[in-house]
Amino acid sequence: MDSIHDKILLETSNNSTIERSVHNVLRKHFLEQRPITWKPIKVELIRFRQQQMQNGRFGSMQKSFAGTQKKSKTMKNLEMDQMRQMRKWQKQYGNRTDPRQHQQAKQREPSVRVREDWQVIEEIPFTSLAKFSLPTVGEPEELSVWGSLEYYDKRYDRIATKTEKKLTMVNRLIHKITTTKDPVIRQICKTRGNVFATDAIVSTLMCCTRSVYPWDIVVDKLGTRLFFDKREDSTIDMLTVNETANEPPPEDGTMDSAKNLGMEAVFINHNFAQQVLKMNEERYKFPNPNPFIQSDEENEAASVAYRYRAWDLGNNQVIVIRCEQDCVQTGPNGEIQFVNIKALNEWNPKVSGGLDWRTKLDMQRGAVLASELRNNGFKLAKWTTCAILAGSDQMKFGYVSRQNFKDASRHTILGMQNFKPQEFATQMALNIDNGWGIMRVLVDFFMNKPDGRYLITKDPMKPTLRIYSVPENSFDSEEDTSDDDNDRQQQDQQQK
Repeated sequence: MDSIHDKILLETSNNSTIERSVHNVLRKHFLEQRPITWKPIKVELIRFRQQQMQNGRFGSMQKSFAGTQKKSKTMKNLEMDQMRQMRKWQKQYGNRTDPRQHQQAKQREPSVRVREDWQVIEEIPFTSLAKFSLPTVGEPEELSVWGSLEYYDKRYDRIATKTEKKLTMVNRLIHKITTTKDPVIRQICKTRGNVFATDAIVSTLMCCTRSVYPWDIVVDKLGTRLFFDKREDSTIDMLTVNETANEPPPEDGTMDSAKNLGMEAVFINHNFAQQVLKMNEERYKFPNPNPFIQSDEENEAASVAYRYRAWDLGNNQVIVIRCEQDCVQTGPNGEIQFVNIKALNEWNPKVSGGLDWRTKLDMQRGAVLASELRNNGFKLAKWTTCAILAGSDQMKFGYVSRQNFKDASRHTILGMQNFKPQEFATQMALNIDNGWGIMRVLVDFFMNKPDGRYLITKDPMKPTLRIYSVPENSFDSEEDTSDDDNDRQQQDQQQK
C-alpha cells in the first residue's frame, strides 16, 4: 500500500491539495473495507483546475461587496427582487408560455369562396407593394360636397377615468353606399375622372401591407373607366379588433371572437360618433343635401358630409373618391374645422395583453396609444388615410371600454385624444406616397386588361394580394344586373 501511495505522491508532488484528497480517499476506503477504484490522475487534475477557475470567478464576485454582513443582505435583496419580477412576469404573461397555447394556428377562411371558373391573373406580395411610391400627387380638386354636420361637444375633451360617461345608443342611420350605387358618382363619371371609389375602399388598398385578415374588392372595367367596388356582404366597412396583435382574438364563436369583437366595435363607433355631438343645435349645412336619404326612412340621418374629390395620378389617370367627415368644431380663431371621430374599444386587457385603461389612461396615455398602434395598426392606418383624403383638420379618438369585461353590450367613455391627421400619420410611420404608388400600380394594371370584372383578394394566411378574373355576373342580384346593363348601354352610346 505504501508503494501505491508513494507513486501517487510522486506524480502529484507539486499539488498539495490533491495529496490531501488522496489521503482522504485512502482513509475512507480502508475504514469501510471496500475495494479502491482509481480514475486517471490527468482527468482528476483537469476537473480540479476547472473547479478552481469556477471558484475564482465566484470569489471575485463576492469581493465586490464590502463585508460579510452587507454581502449577505445585498445578495438576499437581489434574489428577492428577481423573485418579485418573476412572479409579476408570470402573472402578466404566464399564459403565453403555457404549452396548451402552442397549438397549431387555425386556418383562416377566405373572405369570399373561390369558384372553379375564376382565373388567377396576378399575385403581388406585400414586399413588392411596400417599394412603390408616387410623391407627385398634388392637392385634390373639390367637385361637390353633400350632407350636413353637427358641432362637436367640447365637454367630452375633459372626460377622464374618474369622470367616465356612459355610452348611449343613438338611433340614427349611417349610409354605406358602394361606388356603383352612388348616384353622385354616376353623374360625375360622365364628365370627370376615369377611376372611381370610396374612401373605405381606397384606404384599404393604400394600407393593405398592414392587413392580416382576408378581404376582397371588386373591380369593374368598362371601356376607359374603372370602378373599385365592394360586394353586398363585404367586410370592407367592418372593423377589426387586435388584428395586428401578436395574439389576435380567436376565430371561435365566443363573445370575444374576432367576428363578435368586430361587430362590437362597429356598434361602439356608430353610437360614439353621434353621442359626442350637439344634437339639439342647428347643423352646419352644405349646398347639397344628403344624397342617400329616402323619403320613407323613419330614423334621422347621422351627422355626415360626403366630399367628392379628384386626384391626378398621372398618365391621364384621374381618380374620384367619395370621402366622409363626421362633424365640425370652432377653432381657436373662430374658424370652422372639419373633424373625423373614431373610437378605440377595450374588451379585456387580461386576455388581449394590453394595458388596463382605467388605471393607465390618465397617467400613461402615450403607452396606451402605443399599444393600440401595435395591436390595431391596420385599422388606425385606414382611419388616418380617410381623414387625410377628406382634408379633415382634426381626428378625435375616444377610448371606450366595457363596463364589465364579461358583458359586451354596455360601455363607458374613459377619455378623448386629438390629433392632426398628417402629424398622426408621421407618428405611426404611415407613408401616403407609398399608398398612392400602390393605387397607381393597380390602376395601370387593370387599364391594360380587357373589359370585365375582376376581384382583388387578400390571402387569408399570407401577406399577398391575389387578383382573379371573374364572370361579369358574379356577386350581382337581379336588380344590380339590370342597373349595370343600363349603365353599359349608356356608356356605349356615349362612346359612339
